[in-house]
Amino acid sequence: MISAPRFTVADGVSFAGQGLHGGQPVRVTVHPGADGIAFRAGDQRVPATPSEVTDTRRCTQIGPVATIEHLMSAFAGLGITDAEIEVEGGEMPALDGSAKEFVAGLQSVGMTPCGKLHIEGLFKRVYFVEGDVKVAMAAGTGRVRYEYDNTPRWPGVQEVEFVLSPETYAHEIAPARTFAFREEVEPLRQMGLGLGLSEDSCVILEAEGYAFPPRFPDEPARHKLLDLMGDLLLAGVPWSVMQVTAHRSGHRTNVAAAARLAECITITREN
Repeated sequence: MISAPRFTVADGVSFAGQGLHGGQPVRVTVHPGADGIAFRAGDQRVPATPSEVTDTRRCTQIGPVATIEHLMSAFAGLGITDAEIEVEGGEMPALDGSAKEFVAGLQSVGMTPCGKLHIEGLFKRVYFVEGDVKVAMAAGTGRVRYEYDNTPRWPGVQEVEFVLSPETYAHEIAPARTFAFREEVEPLRQMGLGLGLSEDSCVILEAEGYAFPPRFPDEPARHKLLDLMGDLLLAGVPWSVMQVTAHRSGHRTNVAAAARLAECITITREN
């Protein structure tokens, strides 16, 4: 059995802006929690678990709440295991297209311990494989590796690897923005997607390079890792007690990997 500390936010913190895809005004408030992570929309409370995912097309949606992955990733990177998220507008705000502003807001109110997690079944490696998509999860100390493979098109293969800590996450992963290929932008907007993003909050990939200077030379791979961290937290396992490697995974397969992990473990909570 593996044990890990539980943490929640020390106080409430709010984020407001345009919905990442819908572009409508939205507001999200993270409150202290003591029963895992859950999203509240009106009178509906939806636990953040793989079984509650309702859509994985271009984002991860829990119940009626869309694009939860960047906030969930900030929780994963900082080690937050418990929170109640109040949602007004049905979607997370785009902010700068990354998890950077979520991290800054959460760090501004601080974290407080709220008990322990006991995890059984994580001693052996758990695999999710579908075609050329692979996600491998096992007990560890926070080492993560992601391989983004877009061959034969530029940028080809990008690999990132880190040993996670809140500091490493905040500086090396959280600032990586969402991205799209140039030819996708207008069709996505016509479909009502990405309306809350701009040239500053979305990395545009052209045929042979970035349309605008990136924050990192391998920003797409870092953002894919950012998304993976948020999606995989749906299984309820802190990233600090895992090691994870992934190849070409996206939201749908991330959530499927989280479901596979959740099936293989038992989590008990101690206050």
